[in-house]
Amino acid sequence: MNFKGKFITVEGGDGSGKSTQIKLLSKLITDNDFETIVTKEPGGTEVGLELRKILLTGEKDRWDPISETLLFFTDRRYHLLNKIFPALEESKIVISDRFADSTLAYQHYGYKNKLTKSQYDNIYNLSVGDFEPDLTLILDIPVEDGLKRSFKKSETMVETELRFEGMDLSFHENLRQGFLSIAQNNPKRCVVINANRPIEDVALDIKNAVNKHFNWELK
Repeated sequence: MNFKGKFITVEGGDGSGKSTQIKLLSKLITDNDFETIVTKEPGGTEVGLELRKILLTGEKDRWDPISETLLFFTDRRYHLLNKIFPALEESKIVISDRFADSTLAYQHYGYKNKLTKSQYDNIYNLSVGDFEPDLTLILDIPVEDGLKRSFKKSETMVETELRFEGMDLSFHENLRQGFLSIAQNNPKRCVVINANRPIEDVALDIKNAVNKHFNWELK
């Protein structure tokens, strides 16, 4: 698929600072005269918000990995058809908090291959086809530091979405290594950012990565 716009995804484990960095990146790109849309998965549409509640709340073992993956891709396909593709056709820059790499990291790597890579690929090809992000920024942080951030943030939320945070530590270690493996396997698309630093330092690395990837000169 050839779109006039650009699709940037921001990935990482729980508490890696994605929300903060997405806000800063969106402002940076908008200030440089690009029309920007920020979205998320799951929950980038009204339908997605319903699926988000189903997926991110409740008991940690309420879904088996395949059922969970199918629900995430249901959200993803609706998101693509109703929000992402139309925006890209209008030459907008779409920044998404998570996309398919999160499903691969959580449901394949996190669950130790209970969802196989071939099963994931088949579902991806059926739901998404040959479309993929133009650039993926993977925010990397040690697991325990990320979880501390995530639980602290949840204290200020009316409704907590801590289903995955409740997984055991080995799940989150597998998840982190999964994201790093994804980056290693997709070096032209993925950039790993050390997120365990001051916000300003992380934002600067992200700006430099975006400028280099798209040959832009964001100020």
